[in-house]
Amino acid sequence: MNTSQHQRTEPTDLPLLGAGQLRLYIDGEWREANDGACFDVHDPADGSVVAEVADGSPLDAMDALDAAVAAQHDWARTPPRDRGEILRRAFELLTSRADDFARLMSLEMGKPLAEAKGEVAYGSEFFRWFAEEAVRIHGRWMHAPNGASRLLTLKKPVGPCLFITPWNFPLAMGTRKIGPAVAAGCTMVIKPAAETPLSMLALAAVMEEAGLPKGVLNVVTTQHSGEVGSALMADDRLRKVSFTGSTEVGKVLVRQSADELQRVSMELGGNAPFLVFEDADVDAAVDGAMIAKMRNMGEACTSANRFLVHESVADEFGKKLGDRMAALTVGRGQDDGVDVGPLINPDAVESVGGLVTDAVHEGATLVVGGTPVDGPGYFYPPTVLVGVPAEARINSEEIFGPVAPITTFTDEDEAVAQANSTEYGLVSYAYTRDLGRTIRLSESLDFGMVGINTGLVSNPAAPFGGVKASGFGREGGFEGIEEYLDTTYVSLPAG
Repeated sequence: MNTSQHQRTEPTDLPLLGAGQLRLYIDGEWREANDGACFDVHDPADGSVVAEVADGSPLDAMDALDAAVAAQHDWARTPPRDRGEILRRAFELLTSRADDFARLMSLEMGKPLAEAKGEVAYGSEFFRWFAEEAVRIHGRWMHAPNGASRLLTLKKPVGPCLFITPWNFPLAMGTRKIGPAVAAGCTMVIKPAAETPLSMLALAAVMEEAGLPKGVLNVVTTQHSGEVGSALMADDRLRKVSFTGSTEVGKVLVRQSADELQRVSMELGGNAPFLVFEDADVDAAVDGAMIAKMRNMGEACTSANRFLVHESVADEFGKKLGDRMAALTVGRGQDDGVDVGPLINPDAVESVGGLVTDAVHEGATLVVGGTPVDGPGYFYPPTVLVGVPAEARINSEEIFGPVAPITTFTDEDEAVAQANSTEYGLVSYAYTRDLGRTIRLSESLDFGMVGINTGLVSNPAAPFGGVKASGFGREGGFEGIEEYLDTTYVSLPAG
């Protein structure tokens, strides 16, 4: 594993971004924070500083909202085809610069280059999808049942939005929100995670190049998320908030939104079960498990968190999964041959390690991994645990790391009960060759998304979102643009 120290990366060495773009992007201009404050962005592979960006304050955030409000009227009246063409050009620009975006993302977040390129491909597809949806916004016309009037419905943009995006998918979580907002005719203020602001700044530059008018998209990088968010949400001109992050923070934002009755979309935490039944193709299940568990080093809300495996195939599944996990190479994401990059910070390593230690104390057995990695950087090895008690803490808390705990079950009813025994409801996975069981599971699993015989459910053409403590609202699919539209009903006389 390459854990050598690296010197500070000067702005001119960063892909896509020059020194003049490591600032706030407000009203079509790159500008310093009002008080001149800055903060460092670190490479989690070794802790080195890769860039220094502007540290926005609530005053800067209000400047951004002023710009979004000023741009809203004209932007809402921009022809849908024009809005769609901007998204299409942005899609093409992102695609053509995938290698540079991947390197930038790997620098600030740590994921391997191959995985970062996958995120660019996934994230850019939201622009292509919503470029096509922009021209399909429609209402309806109908006769009133009594024939005395006609009923007309119109779809209008919600208005200025606040987007708060996480560090684990710094590009795709932005495009998933920006795409439908642009298509619907909404302006926006974006606050990226302080750990990973660079990808969003580079995306803002792409949107500008694609022809997005000034003020439509504004980016405020900051270490003061709570203060900035509170200031924006206290303003009655802000009409919608979309947040991806922890359930704890999501609950705070929902409470804050009540004062101004802002529309909210919340994509929150997860505790995804991965069910393997006795009739499953075990090799296919292991393939799916590697995808569902190891995407983004396990730092994903969709990551398989609990492996619930029928007792008759548990030994085979555990051994094969352990062999696959042991074969992965851990190291700096930008190095050749690396499969698993660092976690985001030291707290993440401590949290993951604590869950593993607790599981072993409760009776689980380590198949592979479980020993912290020495040296600089925030690394944790791919780990498989078998014989994990159902009540162990690792089965109830989101791991957010490369750890697969395996718990057994004896029948379908027990499996479903274990899967549903969580406050979260984002995604679940199941491997079975029984069609009847597939239908039953689709109906009985309490999750917003169900993956059958697959370890990957995310798709820009599908509605992404959860239930219960995993939030509400949907991103992607036909449903995604509805989150950014209000409905107006017009009553017209019959004659």
